[in-house]
Amino acid sequence: MDELTFSVPCLFGLESLAGDELKRLQMPSVSVENGRVLFTGGISDLARANLRLRTGERVLLRLGRFEARSFEELFQGVRALPLEEFIPKNGAFPVKGHSLNSVLHSIPDCQAIIKKAAAERLGKAYGLGWLPESGAKYQIQFSIMKDVAEIYLDSSGAGLHKRGYRAVGNDAPLRETLAAGLVTLARYRGKETFLDPFCGSGTIAIEAALIARNRAPGLNRSFAAKEWDFVPASAWKDAVEEARDREYHGEYRIFASDSDPKSLSIAISNARKAGLEGQIHFADADACTRDLPGETGILVCNPPYGERMLEQRQAQKLYERFGKRMQGLSGWKQYIISSEPEFERYYGRRADKKRKLYNGMIQCNYYMYL
Repeated sequence: MDELTFSVPCLFGLESLAGDELKRLQMPSVSVENGRVLFTGGISDLARANLRLRTGERVLLRLGRFEARSFEELFQGVRALPLEEFIPKNGAFPVKGHSLNSVLHSIPDCQAIIKKAAAERLGKAYGLGWLPESGAKYQIQFSIMKDVAEIYLDSSGAGLHKRGYRAVGNDAPLRETLAAGLVTLARYRGKETFLDPFCGSGTIAIEAALIARNRAPGLNRSFAAKEWDFVPASAWKDAVEEARDREYHGEYRIFASDSDPKSLSIAISNARKAGLEGQIHFADADACTRDLPGETGILVCNPPYGERMLEQRQAQKLYERFGKRMQGLSGWKQYIISSEPEFERYYGRRADKKRKLYNGMIQCNYYMYL
């Protein structure tokens, strides 16, 4: 099979991090764009990217790209794609996608047209008037942006943020890919003491431990493409062996605490599911009064924030208390994500750097105190 083109959607603000990851994986032709990263490679790279990407949301295999200003252009564009090279005669091929700033804006109509065109192409290729779709799932995903359609197969299945260790979360879980991005932006590599004093369900500390150990985040989960006929089992076997060979086995000083016993219990359970039992030191403690585990280190956290007025005022008071606790601790680099627009005022100090990020649909800033 010839060189393939892949697209990795990302949370806004994490695109450059995903691009750097792909470059470290030595993927050819990495191109960073708004909301995604493109790269080229072979079937083995599909498996490697799914297993090892920390900040990408999924790995999409691009089947084609063409202009589509009418349903006829959309139909003909999809029908011209070599779908039979990827989807077997019994493959299930549901369709989903989105359209922005385009003439074709009705998602249900676009889905129906793409489905019809794909069925016609596959039916003709296999000499079938009716396709059973009784086999593995080959999710077709489309994107229509400014009247240009891109058609993909989703190789990941569940989003890559679903590592397999977090069965449950607390009231405001942080997506794993964003947590990995926060740790990466803090330049933590396992050498310094690491602390999350608002650990919640433990996601930031767990991602820090995975990064410190250089453990592939996808080792404990499955992917849609494992069931695809054109992806050999050897591609996954080789990718897993490569990932395990690159894992470190040192001792790391990673600390996490929370004042909510329920959240702390969830965090400990999640760390156990991640295979990190004993690697993270959890404690029941108030972030504003707890002792720090050393004179120097890296602190990364996602303190509570309120969406309603009363909760917001409580959060602001918490930022004030926490800011006073961290005053004068020049040995600790502090990285804090918050949606509070006046966070720096309440924290009592202007950040050395700021980066706009999104926690779900909530716009936040990542405040960096260096």
